[in-house]
Amino acid sequence: MTVTATSVDQPDQPDQPDQPDQLEPRPASAARRGRLVRLVPAAASVLCGVLLYVSFPPRTLWWLALPAFAGFAWVLRGRSWKAALGLGYLFGLGFLLPLLVWTSVEVGPLPWLALVAAEAVFVALAGVGVAAVSRLPAWPVWAAALWTAGEAARARVPFGGFPWGKIAFGQADGVFLPLAAVGGTPVLGFAVVLCGFGLYEAGRLLAERRRDRTVRRAAATAALLSVAVPVAGAVAARALVSDGAENGTATVAVIQGNVPRAGLEFNAQRRAVLDYHARETHKLAADVRSGKAAKPDFVLWPENSSDIDPFEYPDAAAVIEQAAEDIGVPISVGGVVERDGKLLNEQILWDPAKGPTQTYDKRQIQPFGEFLPLRSLVGAINKSWTEMARQDFSRGTEPGVFDIAGTKVGLATCYEAAFDWAVRDTVTHGAQMISVPSNNATFDRSEMTYQQLAMSRIRAVEHSRTVTVPVTSGVSAVILPDGRITQRTGMFVPAYLVQKVPLRTSTTPATELGALPELALVLVAAGGIGWAVGSGPRARRGGGA
Repeated sequence: MTVTATSVDQPDQPDQPDQPDQLEPRPASAARRGRLVRLVPAAASVLCGVLLYVSFPPRTLWWLALPAFAGFAWVLRGRSWKAALGLGYLFGLGFLLPLLVWTSVEVGPLPWLALVAAEAVFVALAGVGVAAVSRLPAWPVWAAALWTAGEAARARVPFGGFPWGKIAFGQADGVFLPLAAVGGTPVLGFAVVLCGFGLYEAGRLLAERRRDRTVRRAAATAALLSVAVPVAGAVAARALVSDGAENGTATVAVIQGNVPRAGLEFNAQRRAVLDYHARETHKLAADVRSGKAAKPDFVLWPENSSDIDPFEYPDAAAVIEQAAEDIGVPISVGGVVERDGKLLNEQILWDPAKGPTQTYDKRQIQPFGEFLPLRSLVGAINKSWTEMARQDFSRGTEPGVFDIAGTKVGLATCYEAAFDWAVRDTVTHGAQMISVPSNNATFDRSEMTYQQLAMSRIRAVEHSRTVTVPVTSGVSAVILPDGRITQRTGMFVPAYLVQKVPLRTSTTPATELGALPELALVLVAAGGIGWAVGSGPRARRGGGA
């Protein structure tokens, strides 16, 4: 039987789109996703910078610096120099904006933002270097050295440098602290950054599956060594840290007189500040006579405790003289004096019988605080800033070491504590202990005073010396050579501290070597950059062949 196929008319159907078109994403959605993906490294850079800030005092979360640098390594590895510059700058902003916010306490946000914008450039340039060496063997070593080179530059330029925010200054409570005695702040900071980069590289290599297993394990072992070696070095360096008395002891009194008001106007009542410190010294003298306090061998007043020049104004000299006579021992007074037309931030040793006998003039003075660079430009922006700093301070030329009752006391006034050389040369000139007289009243209750206190703790270990920190408004403290704070005051309260402290004359490797470890790390950084730059053309030629 023959079957005949017949056609059946079908109703008209609307055109259906081809199947492949249905699977294509909408262009707008794809663009949005692309933008979000590109934002991830930028957001990560900022967050890692904030994490690094959180590792700094007054918090004791020093270990957060390690994941901060591990995340920074993840962001930078293999990036182009343009991308690394931007990502490094964002990391710098995330770190420095909150760290330096205290600079805006009395003068507003503009100087703070300008300072951070300038300082973050150094971080950005270090980021470019890290990205450039990130393809080299053992790259965490080269990268950590590049970070140290960036800190070295930042501590010197512009206007004499601004080393605030050195990685070492966030490690006063950390396991790496003893490394300060080995090579100072450069070696301590290098170890922390190396450990952070090494953590990232070890994790990356252990998770990688494309390489030969043997090669991967060898590379991961090298990365792990970049973590293990700094930790082992810190443990071994503990032998250099001691609080023992090598040359007897001295009983020291630290006076915190407090100020009438916080902020830039604290010195509007300069006589009151002087009277407050004299009053607290008289109180100490009364407590010594009643047996409530031990009699000190000498007394240390803070920076700016007498902003009235005692060489020019007899009434100010009389106030200091009466305090010295009452306590019966020499007082180191922080004064502002004018000599030969020069304005000087000066420490004056005032003997109860002889009057002023020794002086030290601050050498590392603070830009935009004690001298005003670009004065005409600053005046055009805000005339009141130039009016507040009508005359620049002049720099001292000689290291400050007072011989007080047989004890040699090195002096690093306030801002100077941030500079390696300014503290070291007091020790190389014979200091058996160090004093860091400071005035933090300008910055109210900000984190600045705690950041600066941590610097003094690092210096104590670096040079194996007791460090005293007399501050006008707090926090004043006594720090032993192992970095421990044994006594401290509150903020904006009058107080005195009296303690018998060890005197030491032995020197650490950091004291002996001075800037040599930093120079060596800068040369390592330069070698890494040279290798990375040189390997680029060779790699391209090899790829073409």
